Amino acid sequence: MTPPSWRFVTLAAFFVTALVVSNIIAVKLAEVGGRVFDAGNILFPLAYVLGDVLTEVYGFRAARRVIVLGFACNVLAVAAIQLALRLPAADFWVENQEAYETILGTTWRIFVASLCAYLVGELTNSYVLSRMKVRTGGRFLWSRTIGSSVVGQGLDSAIFVTIAFAGTGAPLLDTIVTTWLIKVTWEALATPFTYLLANGLKRAEGIDVFDGPRPAEARA
Repeated sequence: MTPPSWRFVTLAAFFVTALVVSNIIAVKLAEVGGRVFDAGNILFPLAYVLGDVLTEVYGFRAARRVIVLGFACNVLAVAAIQLALRLPAADFWVENQEAYETILGTTWRIFVASLCAYLVGELTNSYVLSRMKVRTGGRFLWSRTIGSSVVGQGLDSAIFVTIAFAGTGAPLLDTIVTTWLIKVTWEALATPFTYLLANGLKRAEGIDVFDGPRPAEARA
């Protein structure tokens, strides 16, 4: 079995880092211009951009393995945070414990919300992109990255916000729509970077995986 290239490993590392950090900072709800969204939107869309590149270059199966890896790393991060919360605080630090628990103590709910949203959203995004790649014969990358994100990010936003903030007084519909729009806009603006990274990797790796025959090949 051929080991993965250092480029694939680097891309996977940045993907997982963006995912884990986003879940930690997502506990904060921000408001800009009257629109409410969680702070995870600062970084989380990067995971979708990198997921698109993984699928585009290495195929759905390889991207799915990285998505599962991201899940495992998330579990490790949350387990470590929960253990840290339960460690007895030093006498000189005990006054900080309440603030520490306020910020990180909700991580379990955020984690469950993120896990459900992440698995559904990322896998849907990756699958739709890979199917669109076959249908378009590898052309119009922008349509695949944006189109798959509209579906994947929509599911992700709806599932995450509902599970994470239902019953907290947060405006759910406003937060879902705002979060979805931010993510899709983020993805659209990142299109030039996606093109640059995906095409650069295809040339460097000498691969361009299709999860099925190209349309022209299918008719031959």
